[in-house]
Amino acid sequence: MYQDLIMNFKGITPDEYLYLEQVMKNMNQEQARSFLSYYATKRKDPQDILLLTLLGFVVIAGVQRFILGQIGMGILYLLTGGLCLIGTIVDLINYKSLTSEYNQKMAYECAQMIHSMNSYPR
Repeated sequence: MYQDLIMNFKGITPDEYLYLEQVMKNMNQEQARSFLSYYATKRKDPQDILLLTLLGFVVIAGVQRFILGQIGMGILYLLTGGLCLIGTIVDLINYKSLTSEYNQKMAYECAQMIHSMNSYPR
């Protein structure tokens, strides 16, 4: 239904595409359009997370964790130099899964918001 809009997301993976289709399967056109516009503002591109993780080696460790909403881990990385750079190296390896987990959480939250908005009588 909205494959063209989904495919326009920067850095979308096949898993994310399938997940979004699954989330949107019971939505009408108005709900799907609203969902995609909300989700587009919340999702993160894996390449951006990779670049932020690389910044952990040079500037400030843990920026990627703050961006992904993991404030506690961000503070821990900031205070320990990315857990003595070991955590930063692990994040470099796992940046796609960190981003995927975050994006799935955001898709779920956006879908819940759309459903709750449409459950109120007009």
